[in-house]
Amino acid sequence: MNGHLRTAGAAYGITFVDRPFLSNSHAALLAAEFSRDHGKFEAFHPALFSAYFSHGLDIGNLDILAQLGEDAGLDPAALRKAVLSREHELRLEEAKKDAALVNVTGVPTFVVNKSRTIVGAQSIDVFRKALRS
Repeated sequence: MNGHLRTAGAAYGITFVDRPFLSNSHAALLAAEFSRDHGKFEAFHPALFSAYFSHGLDIGNLDILAQLGEDAGLDPAALRKAVLSREHELRLEEAKKDAALVNVTGVPTFVVNKSRTIVGAQSIDVFRKALRS
C-alpha cells in the first residue's frame, strides 16, 4: 500500500513515508476546526497532512498540533485549550452525521453528483468512469 502511495504522490510532489503507527486523529480534527474559526485552515490543513504523511509525525500528539498551529499563525496556547476542552466537538458530531447520510465509510470519500461515492485513494480511471456515468 505505501509503495502505491509513494508512486502516486511522487507525480504531484507529495512524499509518503512509512509510519509504524496510526495516529488517533480526533485531536487533529478539533485543531483543524479551531484553525478554521481563526482563518488559518488554508495554512494549517496542508501542514497537518504533511506532518502525518510526509514526516511520519503523530498528529494525535497535542505538542505537535500546537507547533503546527503556531507555524500556521495560530496561538498555540489557545489551540491547546480548544482541543483539550473539545470546543468543536459538536461540529465534528454534526459532520459525522452528515457523512453517514451520504454513506461515507472512509477517508477520503468523494461524492459525485450527490449519489455516488468513491472511497479511498483510487486511480484517476475510477474518477473518470464515475464522472462519465
